[in-house]
Amino acid sequence: MNLSTAIMALQQQVIHAHPEQTRISVNLQPLNSSELIEWLGAQVLFPQFYWQSRDSDEEVVALGQCCHCHDVSLANTLFTQPQRMWGGQSFASASASASASENVNRANSHYYFLPQIELTRLNTHWQLSVNLPTAKQAMAEAGYDKAQLLANLARLIAPAPTPLPQTYRIESRHHVPEFKQWSQLVTNALTAIEQQCFAKVVLARKTVLTLNRPLSATQFLQQSRQLNQQSFHFIFAINADDYFVGSTPERLFRRDAACLQTEALAGTAARSTNKAEDRTLANWLLHDKKNRYENRLVKEDLLSRLRARCRKLQVASRPELIRLRKVQHLKHKISAQLMAGVDDAELLTCLQPTAAIAGLPRQPALDFITKHEPFDRGWYSGALGYIGQQQSEFCVAIRSARVRGCELQLFAGAGIVPGSEPQSEWQELERKTATLLTLLEPDSDIHISREQQRA
Repeated sequence: MNLSTAIMALQQQVIHAHPEQTRISVNLQPLNSSELIEWLGAQVLFPQFYWQSRDSDEEVVALGQCCHCHDVSLANTLFTQPQRMWGGQSFASASASASASENVNRANSHYYFLPQIELTRLNTHWQLSVNLPTAKQAMAEAGYDKAQLLANLARLIAPAPTPLPQTYRIESRHHVPEFKQWSQLVTNALTAIEQQCFAKVVLARKTVLTLNRPLSATQFLQQSRQLNQQSFHFIFAINADDYFVGSTPERLFRRDAACLQTEALAGTAARSTNKAEDRTLANWLLHDKKNRYENRLVKEDLLSRLRARCRKLQVASRPELIRLRKVQHLKHKISAQLMAGVDDAELLTCLQPTAAIAGLPRQPALDFITKHEPFDRGWYSGALGYIGQQQSEFCVAIRSARVRGCELQLFAGAGIVPGSEPQSEWQELERKTATLLTLLEPDSDIHISREQQRA
């Protein structure tokens, strides 16, 4: 059935639902992915979450909330199979262990919600579903009941109007930090490494663009999906004037029952449109001492965190290349069998943030970032995804942006280890930012000599 028919069918089933029912689904005729994102862009119900898995097998639009919470352990008690809660935790949540004032900000750094309405694709199977309010969920979300669910189903816009293509002009831009401050940051980090305060720290930059018109987050992600393959794609918006969007290649973890998959993604080189040069860059990355060392640090840190929580651990014998549109990375695959009692809350706590986006050892690196980095990362380099009873998955929210009307904030980071240089690390930030910046400025690719690309 089409969307309009499915909405009406769900309304009738909600009216006649039995008290023990927690979820109702109806099958849909296939949509294409652009129709799904256009549909999301037309909706007025919040929170909103869009998710496309890295292998493209699954897409989900989640709208509204039956209940929400700011603690993943509590979230695990608020849903039943096959329901899932969507959301995640910001990067700042990892370093908020020290002061009471930071703990006050927990509500802004953790957010999980059980959606009222979900439109999902699993391979070629499409469904529209609702999660029915239980007594426990109604207590968690005061005032939520069937009447509100029916009203929100009636508010759905189906089919969504086709958006007009929009062009945008960048009227101003600045970086936080700018290059002079960045150079000093990298120098300070290298001094701390020499003094053995830590082995690695990941420093980040925010690029703030002011556009000539408000940016459509859904159209922005639609363009990214078409160009940036082998990535998780997401939109997370708690309210209507603040969207966090991204196309990230990095998985934090995927859990299927007690089976765990994670990865060490670290080490970066540029891509080239010249095939011979691209192969040369790839071969250099596979053998470069600095990048292999950076990847090994991340891999060993993950293994040290997982050993006490797993009955069995398997690690790929060598890193593989992940070749994206603008950059290529080294990746080590890790799989494991979890011990009984290890849940998603424990996995998030032990794995996030990884050495790939914070540093190693974790706490000294986080302390350095908190003291020296001149902006709050927010959701950037946090963990976003879903939790379920049988399956959970989170990506690491890199290659991401914050959309606030006419303002677009782009984020990127670079791992600082012995041998890092401010100029070459700045060029790495430029290459990573280009993943999303070139959606607005197709000709904004940075032109760097082969020697600089390898730096």
